[in-house]
Amino acid sequence: MKEAIVYKKVSFEAAHRLPNLPGDHPCNKRLHGHSYYVTLGIRGPIDPHYGWVIDFADIKRAFAPLNELLDHSYLNEVEGLANPTCENLACWIWERLKPTLPGLCEIRIKETDTVSCVYFGDDA
Repeated sequence: MKEAIVYKKVSFEAAHRLPNLPGDHPCNKRLHGHSYYVTLGIRGPIDPHYGWVIDFADIKRAFAPLNELLDHSYLNEVEGLANPTCENLACWIWERLKPTLPGLCEIRIKETDTVSCVYFGDDA
């Protein structure tokens, strides 16, 4: 059976600070925000009838409850995100999304034009 990885990009706006950094580090000292771009990778067999791995609308629908929690929020106040680095945010999203998207194989988070991370889950 043919297999592929498809990608769906979602985004949200949020503020944070990184409390575990030294007090004089700008990311700890100053509350600041980002336009987060999250790319979700879903791996699976290509359905012979539909010709796709998954309907992109299903990915968007699965992410919607997380988007509701994250968009225009102060990430440090979201349960489980006391230290909301890109890496911790990716793990947090993975833990909540994997049960509804079993083919989830990677999460890419772009925090700025020059800063991003890729998380492959616990089973990578």
